[in-house]
Amino acid sequence: MSGDKITVGRYLFKRLHELGVRGVHGVPGDFNLATLDILPEAGLEWVGNCNELNAGYAADGYARVKGISALVTTFGVGELSAIAAVAGAYSEHVPLVHVVGVPNTAAQKNGLLLHHTLGNGDFQAFEEMYRKITVSSTHLRDPARAAEDIDRVLETCYIESRPVYIALPTDVALTEIHSEPLKKKLRTEVKDNNQEYEEEVISEILKMIYSSKDTVILVDACAIRHRVLEELHKLVKTTGFTTFVTPMGKGAVSENLPEFGGVYIGDASRPEVQKRMEQAECVLYVGGLQSDFNTAGFTFRITAAKTVEFHSDHMKIRNATYPFMHMKPLMRTLLPRIEKSKIPPQPSTKSVTNEKPSPPANPQEDPNNGTEITHAYLWPKFGNYLKEDDIVCTETGTANFGIIESVFPAGVTLLSQVLWGSIGYSVGCCQGAALAAKELWEEGGKVITTGPEKAHVKNRRVILWVGDGSLQLTAQEISTMIRLGLSPTIFVINNNGYTIERRIHGLHEKYNDIQPWNLKHLLPLFSPEEGKSKYLSCKDRKELEHVLFDEGEDTLNDGKEGVIKLVEVFMPQMDVPRALGMTADATAKLNKRMLGK
Repeated sequence: MSGDKITVGRYLFKRLHELGVRGVHGVPGDFNLATLDILPEAGLEWVGNCNELNAGYAADGYARVKGISALVTTFGVGELSAIAAVAGAYSEHVPLVHVVGVPNTAAQKNGLLLHHTLGNGDFQAFEEMYRKITVSSTHLRDPARAAEDIDRVLETCYIESRPVYIALPTDVALTEIHSEPLKKKLRTEVKDNNQEYEEEVISEILKMIYSSKDTVILVDACAIRHRVLEELHKLVKTTGFTTFVTPMGKGAVSENLPEFGGVYIGDASRPEVQKRMEQAECVLYVGGLQSDFNTAGFTFRITAAKTVEFHSDHMKIRNATYPFMHMKPLMRTLLPRIEKSKIPPQPSTKSVTNEKPSPPANPQEDPNNGTEITHAYLWPKFGNYLKEDDIVCTETGTANFGIIESVFPAGVTLLSQVLWGSIGYSVGCCQGAALAAKELWEEGGKVITTGPEKAHVKNRRVILWVGDGSLQLTAQEISTMIRLGLSPTIFVINNNGYTIERRIHGLHEKYNDIQPWNLKHLLPLFSPEEGKSKYLSCKDRKELEHVLFDEGEDTLNDGKEGVIKLVEVFMPQMDVPRALGMTADATAKLNKRMLGK
């Protein structure tokens, strides 16, 4: 860089640093190597993952904790290896910046037969593939437009909370441009809604809550993704309305609030939760994503006639839709307008606990009976193990459904992929989340994705729950965790294969079997250094409770810092969480109806 000049590559990375990115995930390749040399100049660190798919999962987890992330791959082979992870980020509203190092502009213009291409001179094919799974993209062929295009794409990524694609030619990355635009900060706030239009919406909302004797709030994934948690908590405290979360919304609301009512998942809800939720006269539904697994096979019973839906690009009141209306500025305008004295008396909220609400009719189903570690027993116990501000990653599978039964202390962040559901996601996600948490702690930053009562970050524990089958897809990313000095606790559910798949279809089919691994040797394989890793095994309830709650060398509470730990939890092959069983049944019935059976 000279004078007021800066290379395009450094400009891009300086902008990412401005948005909070510090660790950049990805895999090196010959079309991005020169670009990677620029990272330290912008104050960024290269993570380096085992493969591009894992890097994408890690960038996803990093963004959910830090607010945005960056993924760098090479052209063709690299970007296509990451495409499933980026599609998952798009599906689940995660702001991820994918930077692809592409061949120089002259080679592209002349259609040279380069490696990593399709051999037909088409350098746009892969970029076209990404158009369906990104909200904005740019190919930085013209250095004169580079700053403008970079700013536009990054602002869109952050504000709309979805992935973007930036193709960076090798020659353009090192070309100098004016640095003047860096003096103006990127726009990260959502624009205000049309005032007159917004007033009409607020008026209708107030009419509904002032006339309802039983109003509830339901919180879903997009409340987290589109950063309305501060406004949401104020809404809960201002109104006192009983508040529920969906599986994808779990962790959005502090579960120690007196207004918290539990997890609503349609027919798979606890009976008292389902009854309380579905009898309400008015539902304020914030950030809804009504996917099959998030609604127990589309068994939500929330009629449009009594619902106000808050979204990032529209509002819906009863059957009327108001486009181009963002929930964040609307809630900021709505909150001071709510007069508590005009809200009719509401039913009280029954607080939840980590125990089953009532004894089962069949003693065999009692989680307090027996010695096997069943899901009915495990997840309430795990809730007792959790501490404030923990970060929990759960795998697509039994863990995603089981975690519903764990009650969270204040500030716990849950990272899961309920909608996209890519098996193996959670291991990479854990690496990205742990790195983001470490960065926030070292910088003394602020918690972005949890409740507003937690202003400053402490050294947060990161915990992963993954199945033995899912682990085999992405296990190598544990080595990246060790190399980065990260020390999450990894719980591996050993139930001999793909239990969630068995429960959905193929109970005894070979395609749901796996080759068992001797997990005792997994961490030493990745971490030859003595004392940097630890393996524990739990084959019954007594052993699990000892590992979770007791102190000593053979427990998780051994007082050792900076040690990555793997706990193998042996569970019955066909045992599943209650919510998963009910969701699988509902989904099977739905599929039969769709097939006309």
